[in-house]
Parts: sequence; C-alpha cells; structure tokens
Amino acid sequence: MKKLILLLSLFLAPAFAYKESQKTKQSFSSNNTSHKRLKRDWIWNQMHIKEEIDTPLPHHVGKITSSVRNDNAKYIIEGEYANTIFKVEETSGDVYAFERLDREKKAEYELTALIIDRRNNRSLEPPSKFIIKVYDINDNAPVFVQKVFNGSVPEMSPVGTSVTKVTAVDADDPTVTGHATVTYQVIKGDEYFTVDDSGVIFTTRADLDRENQSTYEIIVKAKDAPGFSGDSSTATVIITLTDINDNFPVFKHPSFHFKVPENVSVGGEVGRVKVEDIDEPQHRNTKYSFVRGDYRDTFEIVANPYTNEGIIRPKKPLDFEKVAEYRFDIEATDPTVDLRYFKSGGSRSISTVTIEVTDVDEPPVFTKLPYEFKVRENDPEKKTLGSVWAYDPDAAKRKIRFVRRKASPNGDYIRVSDTGIIQLPKPLDREFSSSYNITVAAQEIMEDGRLSDRESHAQVHVTVIDENDNAPKLVYPEEPRVCENAAPGKVIIRISATDKDEISPRGFFKYSLATEDSNFSLVENHDNTANITVKYGQFNRELAKIHYLPVIISDNGDPELSSTNTLVISVCKCNEKGDFTFCEERAKQVGVSIQALVAIFVCIFTIIVIALLILLRKRHKKDLSGLGRNVAEIHEQLVTYDEEGGGEMDTTSYDVSVLNSVRKNGMKPETVPSPYAQVQKPPVNPTSGAEKMEIMIEVKKDEADNDRDLLPYDTLHIYGYEGAESIAESLSSLESGSSDSDIDYDFLNDWGPRFKMLAELYGSEPNEDFVY
Repeated sequence: MKKLILLLSLFLAPAFAYKESQKTKQSFSSNNTSHKRLKRDWIWNQMHIKEEIDTPLPHHVGKITSSVRNDNAKYIIEGEYANTIFKVEETSGDVYAFERLDREKKAEYELTALIIDRRNNRSLEPPSKFIIKVYDINDNAPVFVQKVFNGSVPEMSPVGTSVTKVTAVDADDPTVTGHATVTYQVIKGDEYFTVDDSGVIFTTRADLDRENQSTYEIIVKAKDAPGFSGDSSTATVIITLTDINDNFPVFKHPSFHFKVPENVSVGGEVGRVKVEDIDEPQHRNTKYSFVRGDYRDTFEIVANPYTNEGIIRPKKPLDFEKVAEYRFDIEATDPTVDLRYFKSGGSRSISTVTIEVTDVDEPPVFTKLPYEFKVRENDPEKKTLGSVWAYDPDAAKRKIRFVRRKASPNGDYIRVSDTGIIQLPKPLDREFSSSYNITVAAQEIMEDGRLSDRESHAQVHVTVIDENDNAPKLVYPEEPRVCENAAPGKVIIRISATDKDEISPRGFFKYSLATEDSNFSLVENHDNTANITVKYGQFNRELAKIHYLPVIISDNGDPELSSTNTLVISVCKCNEKGDFTFCEERAKQVGVSIQALVAIFVCIFTIIVIALLILLRKRHKKDLSGLGRNVAEIHEQLVTYDEEGGGEMDTTSYDVSVLNSVRKNGMKPETVPSPYAQVQKPPVNPTSGAEKMEIMIEVKKDEADNDRDLLPYDTLHIYGYEGAESIAESLSSLESGSSDSDIDYDFLNDWGPRFKMLAELYGSEPNEDFVY
C-alpha cells in the first residue's frame, strides 16, 4: 500500500505543479494592467527512491519540468553523481537511477537541473538544485560494538542487581519506525542473568557464591524490534563474582604440638597454628583467643597479617623446673564476616595446643635487680657495703662464683669477692664521683671445678653521701681594678664562690674581710655574691700600685668550713669619665703542679741511671781488653815483636812443638792467593838446625797470610812505635820494607844468637831483589 501511494505522489506531483503555475499566471495577468514578461519557474518536487530495489535497472526516480514553452528546450543535470548514477531524459525531464542505491552508504544526493536551447546551448532558465532522498528499508541486522563484554557483581547479591551493559547498533534509518529498534535476549546463562531492552544485564538469583563458581560466561542476542524482519547478532559477556567476607576461618588440624626450650626469649616464637579461610586475602581477618586453660598470662597468639597464621609467643620466661608442659584450647574467628550472608557450619573453630618445655642449662639468677647501696664519703671504717646473691635455677643447684666485669668510673674503687660481698678497698670521694656503678657476673662452678661459660649479670649502684669536706673558693670574672681617685662606695667588683660539696640547705655563703685595716669594704648581696667597694677613696699609686685583699668565705655547712682567698686589686690611672687609662702589668704567677714535679724528677733519675750504666759498661770492656792481651796465642808468638825474647835457643818462652807438629804430620799449606803482598826472603846459608826452623816459620807465616778469616797481624796498628830513644826506631817490617832510610842493621849481628834471624832479614845486601 505504501509503495502504491509513493508512486501516485510521483506521478501527480508534476500535474499539481502545472496547475499552480497556471493560477499564478492568471493572477498576474488580472492584477497588472501593463504588459510585463512573466518569470519562468521550475515545476517539480523533491524526489525519492527506495534503496536496494530489486527490479531491473534503470529505476525511475522522478521528473523535472519547467514552465518554458520551447520546442528546442533540452533538460540536463549536473553534479557529482550526474550522468553516472543518475541520468535525465532530454525532452521529458524524467530522471532515472542506473545503479541500486544503499542508504547506509549515502542517504541523499544533491544535483543541479538546467534547461537549455539545444540549438545554441543557451540557458532558458537559471539552474536549480534539487535533492534525491533514498528511502530506507530494514536490510541491516543490529551489530554489537564489541564481541566480548566484561562485568562484575559481588557474590550473594540480591535479585535484580545490575551487572553491566551491552550495546548493539543498527545501520538502518532510526526515523523509520522499527527499522533501528534493537531488542536483547540472553540465550545462554539465562538461569543466572537477564537483560532488558536497554542492554543492562541483571542477576536473577541471590545465591551466586564465588567460592562455588567465580566466573560466568553468557551469550546475549541483539535483533530488530518484534514484528519486523531482519537478522540478529550475538556477543559474549564474561561476569566475575567479586568476593565478600562471608566465610569463617577453620583450623587445618584439630590439635597442634610444639617443643620449645625453657630459655626462649620473651616475645620469641614458640610455634604457629594454621587456619584455612576460603575468602580472598583482603577478607581474611582471623582473630585468635584462648577458650580453656589458665595460661593467658603466659602466652599470647598474634595473627600474621600476611599468612593469616597464629603466632604463639611467651609473655614471660618459661621454667622447666616449674611447668614442663602447657595445654590449652584456642579458637579462631573473623569478626568482620557479613552475617547477612553467613553460611551454616559454625562461626568459630577450636583446636587444642600442647607446648612441651625442654630443659636447658640456664645461667644463674640474681635474687634482686638492681642492687643499690649508699655510703658516706671519706668513711674509713666502712669496708663492706653488702652482698649480691644468685642461685642455679636448674636441678643441679651448682655453687655460684661472682666476678666484677665493668666499672664506672673505671678503677679499683669497688670490689666483689667470690662469694658476692661488695667491698670498699678505700674510702670514696664524692667530689671525684657522686656515684659508682659496677657490673657483677655470676657463673656456675662445674663439678670438675671449671667455671661455666654461661653467666648472668647484675648492676650494682653505689651512691656516695656528701660530707662537708671542701671549703668554698673565690670566683671573680675579671681582674679587679680601681681608679686612684675613686670615690667612697664605688663598687670595684662583684665576687662569688664555688664549693665542690653539695649546696648547704641552711643558706648562702658568708663573706668577710680578714682585716678591716684597708681602703676596701665588703657588702654581701645575700644571693651568694658580695661587692668589694671603696672605703675611703683617694688611692696613692706612689705608695702602692697593687693591693692584696684577703677575703674569708664560709659555707654554712656541718661542720662549717671556710677559706681565705687573696684578691689582687690594681690601682690604675683614669680619665675624668672614670675610664682606665693606664694599669701596670701584674706579674703572672707561674706554678708547677705536683704531677709535673714528679714527672721531672723521674726523668732526671732515669738519665742518671742510664749514664751510670754506660760508664760501667765501658769500664767492663776495658777490663776485658786488658785481660785479652795477657792470653798467649800462636799468632802473637809469631808476629808480635814488642819483646826481645830469648832468641832461637829460648825454648821455654816459645813453644816449638807447635811448629814441629806441622812437619811430623806432613801438612802443607793450601796454596791460596794471599790478599796481602808477600816478600820473598833472600837465601841464606842454611845450617842443619836453622834451616829446619826457617822452613817451619815460613810454613806458619804462609798459613797466617793465606787465612782469609783472620785479620793480618803484621800491620802498623799492632806493632807499636819504639820511640825516639831507640836507635832501631820501629821494628815493623811494614815500614822497613818501603823505607828509604840509610840505617845499617849490621849491628844486629853483635847482639847475639837470639837476634840472628833479624840480622839475616835486615842485613841483606842492597842489590838483592825483593819479589812481591
């Protein structure tokens, strides 16, 4: 029916347009008295054509006409799609489509209509634009914007809870009723979820449990509105159930057993109990508590926030000798569980815990911590302050020995005996330290007498009670000076005092002058200070430039102590304003402390002792050297010429057996190059006795000359100079061999047989050669 109406409108539109044009012309002709040219108009309506027409091409679209009456008129169209998709019949103005149109690609086309004279191609009317609209037909199925949708909803949510929304679009014309209307339907998983016409998915059940099934995959179909033809499309929706805290923790075991040594530290870990909570970690808030057992003051159970385990820790020290085993029940629950979704099965879980304490060798235990004692300072009669005591907590009950480990201040001020008695070797001085602290160690004595390597410690604090044993001392911030023309009452300086003892509770220090016979006076300020003022005024620098003022200070203690302090006051020249202009430099007192004097004396004594030791050592060496020269040696017998001796016939002072031993044994000296020059002796007329002796002497001389380990004895520093009184001067062969002296040694032949050898050595002729 709609198609028929559309066709009639297309055919009747030109006729109605022509009638309207005629009425317009008649109106103009009746109203105007003068003859004027009428305006020519296009006569046609907006054109329409359906998409996807399945009849043979071309398809008639419409007709364009003009009021021009000219047999040579020609219709043409122009535009993007003119003469390609759309063409016009030149004489009738009918417009045809030569392709099937798709509204989803292009919904309307804009063209320009012209009428020209075919003879000269001149326009008979101005160009006019017209639009060809493409009518939609329901030829597209809805399409989802994505193939897979994701959604989530808390588990155990009530029916009708919104999960997510899906969207499908239809390419058809939405202005045409039913063409672009999309409806949705769950075709898989409809027993758990449903969807409305807007695409929102809802739950249909209230018992969706994440612990049973955490994800659901449903399929949703989208199609045109009911009653209209068209295809459909589908999409997948993945729905995840989010966790809520709807499950209580349950112990993995009905009982737990732990072993722990008795010396486990307080707060240390004894063991861990484990539970199972099927909720996600963020919803696991297990709380542990004691149900039965009287050990809540001994242990505590703390939940680990990461593993949800219950950590059992001791709250106080364990003692195997007192309690060897602990047994108690604990429960695990979760106070944050949402009871609206609570499942049956119990809100708590109970398990039995057994803790077995094992025995270890524990260190001694002191009966009191810490130990505090008080003693009055400088008390010579106080030798013992008290004692410390410790015992062996184990069944062996060994004896205990006490040792001092640390002391503050460091030193032998407080001692501890083996039995724990605190002793004072000497009186304590509060001014040195007001308190004394020591650390006492207690060790067990083993059966074999050795000390155990395990020990415990106790602190001993000794407080020293003050005695008034120190007199106050004068304190003044600067050197006191006074103008020579100072007026009476002028304040020279404010003085104060210090006392090493504690401040007396009875009041302040008392100040006074040792003598009133001075030009100074003392005024107390009653705040532990006093002012030194001018008494009469008008000091005379010619008489005294420096005044020594003795000041007495007492401390109001029990007993009361006082001290006399000398205040040195300089008299200075001043200007009219009272400013000091000139003061003598007072001689600085140089003092040496007792410690410095002791150090100086020790150094002097050390130097004296070292000097004495050096002198004694030198004297001892001198005695040894004199003794050494009296010892007879073979080398000295051979080469020492500082005595005349008895000659060759003297067999008592010269041991000839040593020389003969070499001949009897047939020993010959090893030929080694000598580092010293050797002198070839001139030949002599041998006799039977002298020749043998000469050979032996030469052998021994060669041995001495070739021995590298001994110093040469035939040197200048061994043969002493005979002096100027001797006619032979030096008897050393070292000088004689190289001397240019003209001394004649023939006189040696006159000295007897003892000097025969010397006479032969030095009595040689000058023309004899010496070989080196």
